[in-house]
Amino acid sequence: MAPNATTQNLFLAPTDTMAEAPGHGGPLELGALGGRALLIVLRIAEVIEQESLHVSVWGSPDGKDWGTKALFWFPERFYRGVTPAALDLSQRQEVKFLQGRWEPNRWGRGYPRPYFKFSLEIQELPSG
Repeated sequence: MAPNATTQNLFLAPTDTMAEAPGHGGPLELGALGGRALLIVLRIAEVIEQESLHVSVWGSPDGKDWGTKALFWFPERFYRGVTPAALDLSQRQEVKFLQGRWEPNRWGRGYPRPYFKFSLEIQELPSG
């Protein structure tokens, strides 16, 4: 869906989600986006040094059973920035819900826990 006055952004992790430990967002019902090609945008707004964030997208037919494999994994991220990716659900008609999951990791000295502030947004990928 192209952003316009009647369309709201859909998030698997809302703006300013803070990650200091592994976590996940709630189930997001796809509705009319089910079975379509989607643009998934990971935006990392804040980080500290010597840490990484690994984000995945999971699918479910009912919002409860997520299976054992993610639909998509972003490459591990270490810095602020925007990482877009395409997820084509045309061959996964059973997927009616999506969920974002994240795994932060920290090493080195200083602050003992990882800290990220990020968002994970989905949109319909324009055709053609």
